[in-house]
Amino acid sequence: MFFRLLTGAVTLVVCSTALGQAPLASPAISYTRDIQPILTEKCVACHACNDAACQLNLGSAEGATRGASKVPVYKGDRTTPVAPTRIFYDASGPDEWRRKGFYSVLDAQGAQAALMERMLELGHNTPLTPNAKLPEEIVLGLNRDNSCPAPGEFDAYAQKHPKEGMPLAVTGLTDKQYQTVQTWLKQGAPVDQHAIKPSAGEAAQIAEWEALLNRPGSTEALVGRWLFEHLFLAHTYFDNGVPGHFFQWVRSRTPSGQPIDLIATRRPNDDPGTTFYYRLMPVQGVIVHKTHITYPMGKQKLERVKQLFYSGDWHATSLPGYGPRSRANPFETFEAIPAVARYQFMLDNAEYFVRTFIRGPVCRGQIATDVIRDNFWALFQEPAHDRYITDAAYRGEATPLLAMPGQNDDVGSVLSLWHSFRDKRNEYVKLRQDAYADMPPPSWATLWAGNDNALLTIFRHFDSASVTKGLIGEVPQTLWLFDFPLLERTYYQLAVNFDVFGNVSHQAQTRLYFDLIRNGAEANFLRLMPADSRASILSDWYQNSGKIKMWLDYEKIDTSTPTGMILDPTDPKRDFALKLIDRAGTLNANPDPINRCTGAYCSRPDIAQEFQFAEQSLSRLTARPAAGLAVINQLPEATMLRIEGNNGDREMYSMLRNRAHSNVAFMLGEAYRLQPGLDTLTIFPGVLSSYPNFMFNIPAADVEAFVEAMEQSKDQKSFEAIVERWGVRRSNPQFWQYFHDIGEYINETDPVEAGVLDMNRYENL
Repeated sequence: MFFRLLTGAVTLVVCSTALGQAPLASPAISYTRDIQPILTEKCVACHACNDAACQLNLGSAEGATRGASKVPVYKGDRTTPVAPTRIFYDASGPDEWRRKGFYSVLDAQGAQAALMERMLELGHNTPLTPNAKLPEEIVLGLNRDNSCPAPGEFDAYAQKHPKEGMPLAVTGLTDKQYQTVQTWLKQGAPVDQHAIKPSAGEAAQIAEWEALLNRPGSTEALVGRWLFEHLFLAHTYFDNGVPGHFFQWVRSRTPSGQPIDLIATRRPNDDPGTTFYYRLMPVQGVIVHKTHITYPMGKQKLERVKQLFYSGDWHATSLPGYGPRSRANPFETFEAIPAVARYQFMLDNAEYFVRTFIRGPVCRGQIATDVIRDNFWALFQEPAHDRYITDAAYRGEATPLLAMPGQNDDVGSVLSLWHSFRDKRNEYVKLRQDAYADMPPPSWATLWAGNDNALLTIFRHFDSASVTKGLIGEVPQTLWLFDFPLLERTYYQLAVNFDVFGNVSHQAQTRLYFDLIRNGAEANFLRLMPADSRASILSDWYQNSGKIKMWLDYEKIDTSTPTGMILDPTDPKRDFALKLIDRAGTLNANPDPINRCTGAYCSRPDIAQEFQFAEQSLSRLTARPAAGLAVINQLPEATMLRIEGNNGDREMYSMLRNRAHSNVAFMLGEAYRLQPGLDTLTIFPGVLSSYPNFMFNIPAADVEAFVEAMEQSKDQKSFEAIVERWGVRRSNPQFWQYFHDIGEYINETDPVEAGVLDMNRYENL
């Protein structure tokens, strides 16, 4: 499954062997067999998803032939929306993409070689100095100005950027790979495409699911719509399915059994404009980790859906439309479906739903992530203790107040729209406070504990984030408690209704409301704390300018209603967190001895002794503020540690920098609210980011020396010595071997989640 099996790691070996036996001028070069594996290995890490430079997506033949565009997907200040350009969705084939403004990178222009050929030539002729830090004039990451030269503009690009051929600022193609690709391009870049087709077993399960979502009748149609809107982002897979085969829900003009005729709307709840059917379409192209949000759809899941939605005594008398009101308030749109069924479905797969809006497929989310902490834990309200689920009268009062902004993208109306939705939300919060004040005080029974999705950890980075089952890291500054209205609103606001191609008004409204969502999740959690401690905890979360934001935009919290929790009054939040860990048992999917060492041994017991010793040493770097561990200030946000054993075994660890903030109440100006002296590190086995910023390769016998060097490092010069000894720079001749080994580790430990990682954020240390 890894990189679609690296488009077949075996294929790559076979391909290399074949090319070694036959002359390179052979006309038998195949895109699928010979070229895509090279692109997968050396190009896809930067050229995938919406944030691919110049929208050049090299994860498939469709993307390679589509070419590039000068129009950026991410442009936060545009006043008008742009046409969506989703691969495999908004157009098909080179001609349709040309009409959307894309230009070829594969076609020669008269006597002028193809743009890809010239870009690769520029990179091949200006190799990097092995293991050296890159020249400062090479700009990387989000600060890079992607000039996106058209074929006729290459000469000017090469003159201005002589060291910025492709692959950009990284060890390039091998000589054999380079010759293969160049020969293919000179031959006219012929492309063969082999679409993924479901196996017989997958086809049978697809037929069952499609039959379920397309059942006739108003009740059935309403359920089908709700399920589609909640699963459209999923990469679904089936019991006994083919490894690497994933499918996604779409709307088609054609029914099951016929070829899919895709209806490409901007959002999944836009009007399809015609009769349609819900269909499962194979996910084509190389799987990339950042958009790979998985969801199992086997026999057990099918029966669960039938039990939740199709077995109750309820009926929909009419179907809602697809207008702005229906999109803005899913609680009104789907109010006929029992709320307990909707909430329980989301709880069953809570990790998936939190991933959709925290990690998401948008590939870049700086303004959104600015309004959440760098790490926090997420908990969920037990349905039997959720007033919206249990009290029909309260639900009737609350529902009209739960509408969300973003449907009207008039730039001139941003502030008035925002004030309207803010006031409505605060009215809901006041209603909720009063309703819950009449309920028994919250206790441990208030928290849902149905499966290992019940406890989640979110790590936020500069413009991305990850979600992992279990309670990971030191006790975080904040915890979120989701009830159904909050979970559903978050999902609709950031996943269903969010338009990455929208204008500044749409995006500003979305992000501003997300700030209220975060505040709501924090306020829900505070209700678990002793009443007399809530104000001081909240004040710690909203320091300095945050207090102004509290006064301007947030409803006051409940500081009088008692809790049923018995907690240490000196630090009730920490006491709650430690008791939660103790009570969780197997629900806590990831015990964490490295960051929460409670005894003499700060390592996992079930690994080789040399790795136990390594984890014991690494634990000395965790839970220490940067004021006492200065090296933290030199580290990027997501660093991978590859610990290499004596016999060739290795373990992979994520070393994450948790930045402290005085508050996160604003979507701009984050730099002014950072508290670098309070930053800490979390070190955890596995891969907790789709975007590694750097990597260290450390022999297990060197880990103690590495830790000591980190502890003693006080400035950039001493940190550079660490990088020189153990760092894997972009210029390292073995860079790709090490980089792809991170993905291979995922493939070995959790193959369903494997995909090509993104190196756009890999830093020049």
